[in-house]
Parts: sequence; C-alpha cells; structure tokens
Amino acid sequence: MVGGPISYQTVLACMKFILGTKENMVQFFDQNGRAFPATLLSATPATVTDIRTKERDGYTAVQIGSGARSAKNVSKAQKGAWKDLGIFKDVREFRVDEAEAGKYEKGAVVDASIFAPGDIVTISGITKGKGFQGVVKRHGFKGGPRSHGQKHSEREAGSIGATGPQRVFKGTRMAGRMGSDRVTVANLTILAVDSEGGKLLVSGAVPGRRGTLLELRG
Repeated sequence: MVGGPISYQTVLACMKFILGTKENMVQFFDQNGRAFPATLLSATPATVTDIRTKERDGYTAVQIGSGARSAKNVSKAQKGAWKDLGIFKDVREFRVDEAEAGKYEKGAVVDASIFAPGDIVTISGITKGKGFQGVVKRHGFKGGPRSHGQKHSEREAGSIGATGPQRVFKGTRMAGRMGSDRVTVANLTILAVDSEGGKLLVSGAVPGRRGTLLELRG
C-alpha cells in the first residue's frame, strides 16, 4: 500500500473509475484462513454528465455524477448542462486519453460491475480533520524530559530559533491544523464485488471517515 500523489501518466492510463463512499473496515479471510484488513465501500451507479475534449476544453476527461440533491440548490446553468440526466450531489472528473474517452457517451451509467476481484485500484479522498494539534500528535515529537525539574513541558515543541539569522526558518514543524488533506493511496486490491448491492471490498485502509466520498481509478 503506497500513499502519495499519482503521476499524470497514471491518471491518463486509468480505464475504470467510479465514485464510492467509505462505510467501515472489516476483516477479510483468504482461502488459507489468514485475516487481512479491508475496507467496505458503497459505489452507487454514476451517470456520465459530460465528456471533456481537447478541442473544446483543452484536455480530455470524463465527468461523472452520483447521488441526488434538491434542484433549488443548483444553478440554472448547471440544470441546463444536466438536462434530462438528473440533479447530482457529487460530480468528479477523471482524466483519460482520447481513445478511452471515445468509449463513453453522455448519459451512460457506470456501476460497481466494471471492477472485478483482483483489480488494482488507486483511491483518493479527504482525510479526517483533526483540528488544531500540537507537535507531538501532528509531527510525532517525543516532547521534553520527564525529570530534572520539568513540570509543564512534556509536550512542548522546544526551541524554534536559530543563532545565525535570528528568525524562524520557513517550513519549521510547529503546531497547527492537522488533517482534511487530499490523500491518494495506490496499489489497493479489489477483494470482492457485489454488483447488485453496489458494494466493493478493497484491501487495506482508505482516506477519510465513514461517509467520505472517494474516487476510485483502476
């Protein structure tokens, strides 16, 4: 399981994609009885809402939408773009090459059946928000010593100054906002697929809390 941003070539190479919602983590047992961590995702059918072309938009991508929301919360321009398709809650774009984009048409439906057990996927999402945190939780600092007169400095950051330039260097690890970052996890394996129920079982952990919207690329 590898975390971090994926390359532009990897994005263009993706052939399968769908939007999913994180449900919970479970144990998955293989044929030998070994237990592995896995995440259950709910992947409801998504509709292709637009095809981005290089001539019109400057890049090639497929836009899909899923979920539903009230029409009063959508602009007239958006309603016109989604005419006869519905009102979608979540909309995302997936970069593809021109040949792959030609396989999709506006209004087509994409569901969990496009994936099969054994497929390798890349999942992106927003991590849990932790709020303002100190250096021990945010960066793993060990804190100050617990002896020799120390009383209130167990979780302090320590000195942040420098003797030469007499300023705090840019990028110094300090307390601050933690979480709520977009994270991509690659090389996850599809363990099981429930096409009728719209469920996917993925190996390992994925970003976010229960209910987090995730982008799956395969």
